[in-house]
Amino acid sequence: MKEGECAAEDGKVRLTPGRIFRFWYPLALTWLMMSLEGPYLAAILARLENPVPNLAAYGVAFVLAMLFESPIIMLLSASTALVADRESYRRLRNFTFLLSGASTILMAVLALPPVFGPFARDLLGLPEEVAELAHRAVVVLLPWPAAIGYRRFYNGVVIRSGRTRRVAVGTAVRIGAMGAAMVLFGVALNLDGAVAGASALATGVLVEAVASRLMARPSLKDLAEEGPPGDPPPTYGAIARFYYPLALTAIIFLAVHPIVTLFLGRGRLPLESLAALPVVNALVFLFGSAGISYQEVAIALMGRRKEHFPELSRFAVVLGTVLVALFASIVFTPLANVWFVKVSGLTEDLLAVALPASRILVIQPALTLALAFLRSILVVDRTTAPATWATVVEVSGIVLGLSLGIFLWDWVGVVAAAAGYVLGRSAATAYIAFPACRALPGRQG
Repeated sequence: MKEGECAAEDGKVRLTPGRIFRFWYPLALTWLMMSLEGPYLAAILARLENPVPNLAAYGVAFVLAMLFESPIIMLLSASTALVADRESYRRLRNFTFLLSGASTILMAVLALPPVFGPFARDLLGLPEEVAELAHRAVVVLLPWPAAIGYRRFYNGVVIRSGRTRRVAVGTAVRIGAMGAAMVLFGVALNLDGAVAGASALATGVLVEAVASRLMARPSLKDLAEEGPPGDPPPTYGAIARFYYPLALTAIIFLAVHPIVTLFLGRGRLPLESLAALPVVNALVFLFGSAGISYQEVAIALMGRRKEHFPELSRFAVVLGTVLVALFASIVFTPLANVWFVKVSGLTEDLLAVALPASRILVIQPALTLALAFLRSILVVDRTTAPATWATVVEVSGIVLGLSLGIFLWDWVGVVAAAAGYVLGRSAATAYIAFPACRALPGRQG
């Protein structure tokens, strides 16, 4: 018996904190490495020529890339939950290719100059220089959606097989490729910061997609020809019905980022807010990533009858408490100056707007973990529609917070955005708790 596993009275392996931690930490490390992408690139951009418009343009381009990634971002959860044999693998792989291709085509349409120009200047209200830089960065990021979809699908297969360390290795390869590309494009070739950052991101995800496929080979060999008796592979219709609420969840949530950009462009200190927001979001993501990674852990380990919910929930409570304490130790201490000025390269003017926003967001890592864990219960239950409505509630809360902060109370844009993020995620977590609790054993009906 492996360390950290104990035999239960019925002879089955009991899920211990040690086993949960060993399964979780490579995925948390994966998300941690990805969360460092933002601070790393922002720190270099802040030190290149003309940093403020380049930081703002890079933030806009990245948000748009995430928007077009949104339909395929939940493929990680889908493949973790659904790929049980060779036929289910084949069907979900074909579904992945179709979805990724469609997302890339839609992004290419936005990148057309006659489309992007009015979108950036008239709808988002971006200054001419920022709009031009953002357009070039979006063109460079066109491979992003397909590469993300491809690697998330294969990462889910690897997670389901229990080889979570391979996912972390793939991300390490991505970070290395991205770092080398940023030095090449930003320093050696002296490209505009926004374009150099986008080029580095695109290079990293393409390299990681190839690595993910290679590292999935052992997991694919382990797939049985047929699944368990009485559990046939899902049809394409069943996959679509299972997946579209998850995709809609991501689309609705990621669509809020352009909305936030729209609000910031009309709020107080718009350029400073646009420049500071990527740095603030990167710090929040640094700590929230541990909670995001827990969703796949819970999907893989909870059991079809959710028999391991108690052990997983206790681990989540401890983890959430630690994350909030670590976040607070930065934003409420002198470490804030170290992180935002020394590491991220913000000027004093940008620090003055970034720090209050970060302090408002101190509880966000725990809320992210809670939302991810509750969503995992619904995925295991194959009841994904409530996740979509929770996201609608979250986006509504964000828009409400932004509207009040900017138009009623005249707050600095990034501060209003932080308040909206906390309000929205709190409301979504409260909403999704009810259907998730009903899905637990003994709670149905």
